[in-house]
Amino acid sequence: MVILHVMSECRNHSKEIGVIQPTPRAVTVGEGLAVLIARPGPLEDSPVFERGTGGAEANVAGVLTQLGVPAAWISRIGDDGFGRYLIRELTGRGVDTTAVTVDPARPTAVYVKERGSGSGRPHDLDAGASRMLYYRTGSAASALSRTDLDAAAALLDTAELIHFTGITPALSPSATELTEAILALPRHGRLISFDLNYRPALWDRRTDVAADILARHIRAADVVFLGADEAEAVFGVADAGKLRALFPEPRHLIVKNDKHSVTGYLGAERLEVPALTLEVTERIGAGDAFAGGYLGALLQGRSHEQLLRFGHLCAAAALTGTGDVAEPAPLPVLEFLAATDAAEWASMHYPPGVAVAENVAS
Repeated sequence: MVILHVMSECRNHSKEIGVIQPTPRAVTVGEGLAVLIARPGPLEDSPVFERGTGGAEANVAGVLTQLGVPAAWISRIGDDGFGRYLIRELTGRGVDTTAVTVDPARPTAVYVKERGSGSGRPHDLDAGASRMLYYRTGSAASALSRTDLDAAAALLDTAELIHFTGITPALSPSATELTEAILALPRHGRLISFDLNYRPALWDRRTDVAADILARHIRAADVVFLGADEAEAVFGVADAGKLRALFPEPRHLIVKNDKHSVTGYLGAERLEVPALTLEVTERIGAGDAFAGGYLGALLQGRSHEQLLRFGHLCAAAALTGTGDVAEPAPLPVLEFLAATDAAEWASMHYPPGVAVAENVAS
C-alpha cells in the first residue's frame, strides 16, 4: 500500500537526520517491558524469539510522537541489556526518556508473546491468537514511587497532559502512592488521563482494594478510557450509559465496546463512533493505540468526533500490525480519513489504499 510505504519513508528519514526532541507536551508514567515474540506454534517448539518493546504507557508515548506530539516517558528499568534496549527504541521513536531511572538492584520486566498456528497440536493456540506470559514480579518499575515525581519535576511542570493506566498502581503499593500523587498535583490547566487497563493477576494480593483504588483514579482524572469488558469485571457494569452515571466526574469518558464501537462522553455530549472494517492480525496494543490517537488529537485541539476517529485509526494500525507499538499512517492521511462523512467512514476498509494517498497528495 502506498500509505504504508510513505509512512516507512518518513520514519527512516527522521532517524537519519537525528531530530532534536522538543519540550514534551505529554508525559506518560508506567512500566516498560522487553518482549520476546515466539514463532507461531506451541511455545516449547519455538527455536528463536524476535525482540520487541511493550508496556501500555510506553506504547502511548510512541503513538503520540508519531502524531507530532512531543512526549516523555517516566519509568524505572534495570541496569541490563533489556533496559538499555527499551531506552534505545523509545528514544529512536522520539520519546524523551531523560526521566527514566536505572535501578541497579532490580531487573527490567519481560514478557513472552506466544502465538498460535492453528496446527491442532497440544498447547497450540488458534491461528492468529496470542497469549502473554509476564515476568515482572520484582521488576525495577515495581519500585516506582513518589520520589520519581520529584526527579521528573521539570518535565511535569511544563506538560499539558499526564497519562497512566491501571497497570501502574497495580504494580505495588508504592506505585499506587505515585499515581495518587499525580492525581493530587495542581492542575493549572493540565489534564490527567487514565486508562483502566485492568489486569487481575497484578492485583492478586490486593484484590479486596482494587475496585476502590481504580474507582478513585477514574473519578479524579480528566480523561478516562474504559474497556466495557474490563469495567464489568471490576465494577459489574458494562453499559456505557450506566458507566457514565457511575462516573460523572471526568469531562472525557470513553467506553470501548469491544470491536464494535466506542462511546465517548465530552461533558454531557454523548457520541458513538463505529470501528473500522479490517482484518485483525493481532489485538495486542490496540487499546494503547486508541488512547494515543485520542490524546494526540485532543492536544491538537480537534473536535469530539475527530478525537474518537483518530483513536479508531490508530487502533486500526495496531490491529493490522504485528508489534505492540502501532505505526499509524502519516498525519495528513489521518486528517483526511478522520474528516470523511459518516457514510464514507462507516464503509471504510483499513488500510484504505492508494486512492486516499493520491487524494492527500493532491
